[in-house]
Amino acid sequence: MSICIYWFRNDLRLTDNPALAEACLHADYLLPVYIHSPQAGVTHSLGFPREGRHRQAFLRESLDDLRTQLRGLGSDLLEYTGEPVDVLAQLVEIFGTDAIYCERIEAPEEMHQCQQIKDRGISLKEFWQSSMLALKSLPFAAQDMPDMFTQFRKVIEGVGLKFAAPVCAPVTISPLPQCSQNLPEQAISQALPSLHIVTGGETNASAHLKQYLERRLPDSYKETRNQLIGKDYSSKFSPWLALGCISARTIASELAAYETCYGANDGTYWLWFELLWRDYFRFLHFKYGRALYQERGLSETPVPRSDPQKFAQWSSGSTGEPLVDAGMRELVKSGYLSNRMRQIVASYWIYDLQGDWRLGAAWFESQLIDYDVYSNQGNWLYLAGRGTDPRGGRRFNIAKQTQDHDPRGEYQSLWL
Repeated sequence: MSICIYWFRNDLRLTDNPALAEACLHADYLLPVYIHSPQAGVTHSLGFPREGRHRQAFLRESLDDLRTQLRGLGSDLLEYTGEPVDVLAQLVEIFGTDAIYCERIEAPEEMHQCQQIKDRGISLKEFWQSSMLALKSLPFAAQDMPDMFTQFRKVIEGVGLKFAAPVCAPVTISPLPQCSQNLPEQAISQALPSLHIVTGGETNASAHLKQYLERRLPDSYKETRNQLIGKDYSSKFSPWLALGCISARTIASELAAYETCYGANDGTYWLWFELLWRDYFRFLHFKYGRALYQERGLSETPVPRSDPQKFAQWSSGSTGEPLVDAGMRELVKSGYLSNRMRQIVASYWIYDLQGDWRLGAAWFESQLIDYDVYSNQGNWLYLAGRGTDPRGGRRFNIAKQTQDHDPRGEYQSLWL
């Protein structure tokens, strides 16, 4: 009789979850678990939480939806707060489990969590499943991938790679193990009011993708993606992708079916192009690892010492630069920001206010409902000129950006 634990991480879904499918295949009994790390509640030295209220609310919605789905299949979701190694070791001892299955996350903190578990002599089976392209399908070893995105893209397109086929959701989930001993007390947080633009969970992610394609919105994506106001100017897939409520492979697969039905165009290509950027930042972690988290990144240039008062002005949207302030207030109020505005406010912090890029990255981590460790780190390094970008940084002219993207001041009026 095999008893296993499935440790949900950033893969809060049943569809296209190979690790979960594998666990169900090998386990007679399966215990699905989610662990809230104490690190999420840590307060930064400048006084803001590592995980802000919008992120907390979106996560709560996503976990509640996952629990509902699991219960519909005769299982459940157990939630705990604590260091993963301690929580999982306790569960292993109670149930005498054979193995723990989980998603592989190639970022320092998450890798350290897994190493701690292995160091306890616990069998941990990790599965890489967060990218659109399969790691093993790349035409080069990830450690030898091209540094520049354009070069990376050309190689991928040159060999005709599009996406890895998603796997179906399990029809059945292995039943919960029976145990006479009491389980550790669960720590399920209270539902928070939903203040953001979308609602968490795989059910909502699937519904959103369906309506997005039915309304033929991919056709106009390239033309509208730099807009600042509304819901339909961009796909809004990113919040669900960040927590794994939907996979990049599922989106790419549905997009390919859409192209078969309606024909490919600039919009459908650009959606795939953005998913490829997401993969690029993921695969860079296999090449550079912890170096991406150093103070100077991959650069030799010293990091300026930030002025806490300037950070307070920037983060609260009170710098006196209207477009920047509008963006920062939208972020605080909604937990979201368009891609264009993210670049604008990040550039302003790095170049106009001479701020430490790591502070900006930490603020985005706290506030964004679509925070993703790979993309957040990658984009901040890219803009700061501390990643693999040969141009050595991207400074935006705020006056030009205002004229190009908010000439009538509608966005500024909305948020100021």
